[in-house]
Amino acid sequence: MAKAPAKKKPAAKKKEKSFEETLWDAANKLRGSVESSEYKHIVLSLIFLKFISDTFEKRKQDLIDAGQEKYVDLVQAYTKENVFYLPEESRWSFVQQNAKQEDIALKIDTALSTIEKTNKALQGALPKNYFSQLEFDTSKLAALVDVIGNIETLNSPHKDIVGRVYEYFLAKFAIAEGKGKGEFYTPKSVVNLIAELIEPYRGKIYDPCCGSGGMFVQSMKFIEKHKGNTKDVVIYGQEATPTTFKLAKMNLAIRGISANLGVAAKDTFANDQQELLKADFIMANPPFNQKDWRATEELVDDHRWDGYETPPISNANYGWILHMVSKLSQNGIAGFILSSGSTSASGNEYKIRKQLIENNLVEAIITLPRDMFYNTDISVTLWIINKNKDARFHQNEDGEVNLRERNTEVLFMDLRRLGTEFEKKYIELTENNINDVAKIFHCWQREGHSESYKNIAEFCYSASKEEIIKNNYSLVPSKYIPFSATDSTIDFEGEMLRIQSELSALMKEEKQAQAELFEAFKGIGYEI
Repeated sequence: MAKAPAKKKPAAKKKEKSFEETLWDAANKLRGSVESSEYKHIVLSLIFLKFISDTFEKRKQDLIDAGQEKYVDLVQAYTKENVFYLPEESRWSFVQQNAKQEDIALKIDTALSTIEKTNKALQGALPKNYFSQLEFDTSKLAALVDVIGNIETLNSPHKDIVGRVYEYFLAKFAIAEGKGKGEFYTPKSVVNLIAELIEPYRGKIYDPCCGSGGMFVQSMKFIEKHKGNTKDVVIYGQEATPTTFKLAKMNLAIRGISANLGVAAKDTFANDQQELLKADFIMANPPFNQKDWRATEELVDDHRWDGYETPPISNANYGWILHMVSKLSQNGIAGFILSSGSTSASGNEYKIRKQLIENNLVEAIITLPRDMFYNTDISVTLWIINKNKDARFHQNEDGEVNLRERNTEVLFMDLRRLGTEFEKKYIELTENNINDVAKIFHCWQREGHSESYKNIAEFCYSASKEEIIKNNYSLVPSKYIPFSATDSTIDFEGEMLRIQSELSALMKEEKQAQAELFEAFKGIGYEI
């Protein structure tokens, strides 16, 4: 008797794309040969223009519905409601009507320039003469206008849809730009972890290298999540790269976040625009291992290094640390990312690290998983610096203020086994990961070696100052957290395949570079 044919398994249901993913796919198809680093300014500027146009049109209609039609062209009627006033040639409707004209790039540049002139709050925020300078196909620009025109910024059932789109695009552009670039964006799970650890409920929040403003956005989300009041915080920042400075201004304006980012894009070391600031919270992701950040004779006796050695010219890591320490208020706390090499650096960096420990400023050192950052694959570490470890006030979710007593211990954590993979090559911490780490940190912070906190092998360890001194002031977590001699959880075959793949890619890049060099010599009449 013949066997009945085996039943076919139902096909796996294809995951439905989110609105952000669909929009990204449509916009990315239109990029053509334009570099991702250039294209992001085109797309993000148009998203911003669409958003502020929609809010303008809504306010205009509200005035008409209220019988106040005579005020529809009065700038103050908009600004008093935190809405930007847009002259006719700056409105999305005008851009869309002219999208297929040969001079559409010039019209968009004019629209953005006019918006800046009309609204003081946006001065320095928008690209100037950017669209008309790029060799971007007019038909593709028109198609991109149509794609972005599909963003329903006001009537969407999802709150903050345009903010979500902007944030999603920032992340996708950072991934697209890849290694060596993408410094304008810090992965969201990293920022969320910092926020959950330092808890910026109220006071002054500062980021000395704010990129596109992600630290500020997630700080506000943290406050809202924990039922705080976003009006209880004041935001300060600075950014050195002009195009990134503009991204930050647009990102914050879309979300209605007021911030003092200085008058323009300026180098934080050479032109500190928040010189007198004393911040309650600092969140930062400085450039990793920044070289030649000051000239030989510059900033040698800067007040920011008072009480410490001068940071070396060859690496700005400890320059950033001391800059942030100098900016903290009496009870201030900072969470920032540095390359893991900073925990064991020698020379003047060793002397600075030793003094930081002697001054009882280092509260926690946390090793993050590899491949979390889009612009580098080096090992990175999260530092928590607390200006008053022995006693600092903390407001809990119920609004109660508790006094935390701490001694001179430092909490070391290793998160390398946490996280989940995405985009096939990156790791992000899950919400549960972040909550677990924050819970352990705050239990340790409040109670030290009580029953609530316990050292966990291969995960966390609270080291005394004496132990740190015995280890010659090293802050490398693996010197304190006990690890077994062998690690059966490591997929050696998988790791070898990964290394083989990376090596193969590097060899291809080298071969391509050689071919291009040979062609260049041929072009000038030489054979190699």
